Amino acid sequence: MRRAFGSLALVALAAGAWEAYKALAPDDGVSVMGVRVMPRADDQAMPHLWTVLARLGEPELRGGAPIWEVLLSACLTTLGIVAVGLVVGVVVGGLLAVLMQRSGFAERGLLPYVVLSQTVPLVALAPAIAGWGGAIMPQWATVSVIAAYLAFFPVAVGLLRGLQSPPPEAVELMDAYSAGWWATLVKLRLPASLPFLFPALKLAGAAAVVGAVVGEISTGTRGGIGRLVIEYSREATTDPAKVYTAMLGAALLGLAVTGLLTLGQRLAARGVTP
Repeated sequence: MRRAFGSLALVALAAGAWEAYKALAPDDGVSVMGVRVMPRADDQAMPHLWTVLARLGEPELRGGAPIWEVLLSACLTTLGIVAVGLVVGVVVGGLLAVLMQRSGFAERGLLPYVVLSQTVPLVALAPAIAGWGGAIMPQWATVSVIAAYLAFFPVAVGLLRGLQSPPPEAVELMDAYSAGWWATLVKLRLPASLPFLFPALKLAGAAAVVGAVVGEISTGTRGGIGRLVIEYSREATTDPAKVYTAMLGAALLGLAVTGLLTLGQRLAARGVTP
């Protein structure tokens, strides 16, 4: 309950800051020496929050379904893509972490490239992945690959740190019991890695959502929230509140994925607690 109230308080604080800036800042924003350093505050650039919320209940198109219903369908579509990408990313990241923990040579050889992989701009990488896999994969699978590309990194690094976390005394005790590498991994290293793994999974979930949204935008995949962001942004001049509904849907999708992973963490904690 304390966390729930804290989250609501942060949301209220952010909403208050939005409306306060809109009320106090000039419509053209704040400029210093001819350079705008703070955004515009007119209704075209920053609609009132209640306008955005009211727009959710209005039809997307005349005579069509309300926007909240369209956003919900799009978020569910993207959520399926994120789920596939997250599973693939967790499997790939987990295998890399186990391999690097097993072999110091593999860690020294692979870890720099694992880190280097995240320096490639996703906007440039997404069309390349779509071009490579377009002939053999459907568009949604291509987007899942992009999501997995961002998701595997925090899992690989976090799980590796967790697998290396048991103290030497515990490892020596397993050796004294003649436990093999596999038994040590299952009974000592994996349980010890849980405090490192779950935060990494949350980061991977958020990264997978970002990858899926950017992938949908870059590849032109229809049906997901990323496509709605592009379509609604074209109406920014005539219907600015509509643009923010798509952004709100993408943000809520990220929160939903993080919430599901947090629930999984709690269930797993109960399962390993004596």
